Amino acid sequence: MRKFIGDWFGRNRAALSVAVVLLGSFLGVSPNDAQTARTALVLQLEGIVGPALSDYILRGMRTAAERNAPLIILQMDTPGGLDTSMRDIIRGILGSPVPVATYVSPSGARAASAGTYILYASHIAAMAPGTNLGAATPIQIGDLPFPGAGEDKDQDAKPKKDGDDAVTSPTPHSPMEAKAINDATAYIRSLAELRGRNVDWAEKAVREAASLSSSAALKENVIDILATSVDDLLAQANGRKVSAGGNEITLDTRGLPLEQINQDWRTELLMVITNPNVALILMMIGIYGLIFEFMAPGSFFPGTIGAICLLIGLYALAVLPVNFAGLGLIILGLAMMASEAFVTSFGVLGIGGVIAFIFGATILIDTDVPAFRISWPLTAGIALTSLALSLIIIRLVFSSHNRPVVTGSEEMVRAHGEVLEWRGRQGHVLAHGERWAAISETPLKKGQQVRVAGIEGIILKVEPDQPESN
Repeated sequence: MRKFIGDWFGRNRAALSVAVVLLGSFLGVSPNDAQTARTALVLQLEGIVGPALSDYILRGMRTAAERNAPLIILQMDTPGGLDTSMRDIIRGILGSPVPVATYVSPSGARAASAGTYILYASHIAAMAPGTNLGAATPIQIGDLPFPGAGEDKDQDAKPKKDGDDAVTSPTPHSPMEAKAINDATAYIRSLAELRGRNVDWAEKAVREAASLSSSAALKENVIDILATSVDDLLAQANGRKVSAGGNEITLDTRGLPLEQINQDWRTELLMVITNPNVALILMMIGIYGLIFEFMAPGSFFPGTIGAICLLIGLYALAVLPVNFAGLGLIILGLAMMASEAFVTSFGVLGIGGVIAFIFGATILIDTDVPAFRISWPLTAGIALTSLALSLIIIRLVFSSHNRPVVTGSEEMVRAHGEVLEWRGRQGHVLAHGERWAAISETPLKKGQQVRVAGIEGIILKVEPDQPESN
């Protein structure tokens, strides 16, 4: 019987293949769809967690969901980043119908600060040997002194008696600081409870900035897998049950093929323009381009470049945690410096604009992540350049005041002329090669030299240029 069935399949293999293809076409499934669906997508979370990296990760998750991929592998090596971008990634993981395995690798990598939260949120948390995680305290709190800082050193130097509480963690010094650290603690605890991982150590990572090596993290039930490679991770994850998209899923990952999703030009461009220093430079180019366009209408080039740079800079600021008071001060400062070119304030507007700009740039980005701070040398360079332009404008204003007027009706005042004809208190004079109607309080005569004392409309007020000789 077995031989008969084998022979029958051998004779009808071609017909069976055609039948499978036709059935797949009828159901809307191509022969390659099954292979595509059985491919795990690999995303790289490397460097500072910011808007560009968040956008790249979320688009990768959407691609995995559209392909109905069995697994997303998030290879991570990060020192942390922006809270807003971190929460966007975590929301993407929690809402993903495709399980996410975050893998801290290669050896020497870390999942610090924001990376710890992302690792806790993942369906599978894995680390390579020689990696570490933790130090999840918000930077604003982590920079605080320990209890007793600033107190009498002699008191601190005294040996503590038995039973004295040991100081191991920074303590918030204000309600706002306490609010921030309590919020961060509650957030990571909720992620730990959701994934069934060590809740107490999660809180310790926030309150005490605790860190763990990969082997210690496995012992403490902070991670699920200690894997030497991605293939090892897939082998150990095989058969595990996770909850993704509201469904219980049993992972079938042994021998799963991988597809790397690389960062495209959009992500790379976003990484450049979301650098606060680049965004500030783009805004400056944009504003000065528009100023030059208004000063010389019709040139088009500075106005076009300025408008493009300004819009790109504003887009970058829209995705960054911007302090609107700082942005308002920068706009006010630039407006005051620009007004110096149109309003004679003898430097008051220019210098005031520079001061407003410096204060605004200092508080523009509402974060303490070093990679997203405005560079002091850049701020000083832009401020000094703007101040130099203001001083040049002031110098031009003063020099223009000292120069004689050479155009317009004002130039006619003090001009010299000759009486062409005169009768009583009015007549005509020749000034600047033109015949003018003129009036005078002093009787004049033909041929007499006069000087223009004023002008009313098109009538000159003249007076004798020199006393008549007897």
